[in-house]
Amino acid sequence: MRRRILLVDDEVAVLLTLKAVLEISGFDVDTAASGREGVSKLHTREYQMLITDMRMEHDAAGVEVIKAARAASYHPAVALLTAFPVAEEDWQEMGADELLVKPMHTRILLQQIEDLIASHERKLAKLGLPTGMEQAPATAKKTIAKKAVAKKAITKKPAKKPASKAAAKKVPAKKPALKKTAKKAAKTSRKPKPTPRRAKT
Repeated sequence: MRRRILLVDDEVAVLLTLKAVLEISGFDVDTAASGREGVSKLHTREYQMLITDMRMEHDAAGVEVIKAARAASYHPAVALLTAFPVAEEDWQEMGADELLVKPMHTRILLQQIEDLIASHERKLAKLGLPTGMEQAPATAKKTIAKKAVAKKAITKKPAKKPASKAAAKKVPAKKPALKKTAKKAAKTSRKPKPTPRRAKT
C-alpha cells in the first residue's frame, strides 16, 4: 500500500516540486496551501506523515497544523519545513519529530523522510499504537459497513414461499365465462317444446 503524505505550504512552487519528487518516489501526496486547509485535511483523511511550513497565513499557522496532527487518532510522523533556522528544543517543543530546512537536496530529503517514517512506526509499535492505515476514522468505518449491507441486500435472493394447501382450497378456480354460457344454451335447447292445443268444435 502506498504511503500517504500531507504537504502544507503557502508557496505553490514548493508544494508542486515536493509533490512531484515524492510521487516519483512512490508516495501518495496531498497538498494544502494554508494552515487552515491543512488542519481540515488532517481531519478528513489519514496520513503516515505530515510535512508543514511554519509561517503561512500567520506565524503560528504551522504550529496549529502540528497540534492537529498530534491530536489525530492515526498518529502521523510530523516534520517541520522551514527556510528559517530553528533551535532543536524549539521545534521539538512545537511537537515536530524532525526539522527539514529548505532548500534541500532531493536525495537527502527522501532519505530523511524514509528514516523518519521508519523510526516513527517503530516508536508507535513499542507503545502499542496502530501504525499507518490500521486505524480508520469512524466515518470511514460507517461508510464501509453501509456499503457491505447494501451489497448483501442486492446479492441475496428473496426466498419463495410455497402456497399452502388450505389457501389453495379456499380460493376456487374461476371457470371461463364462455363455458357457462354454453351450458345454459344446452339446457334451454333440451326443454321439450309445448304441444299446441286443438280448438274445440
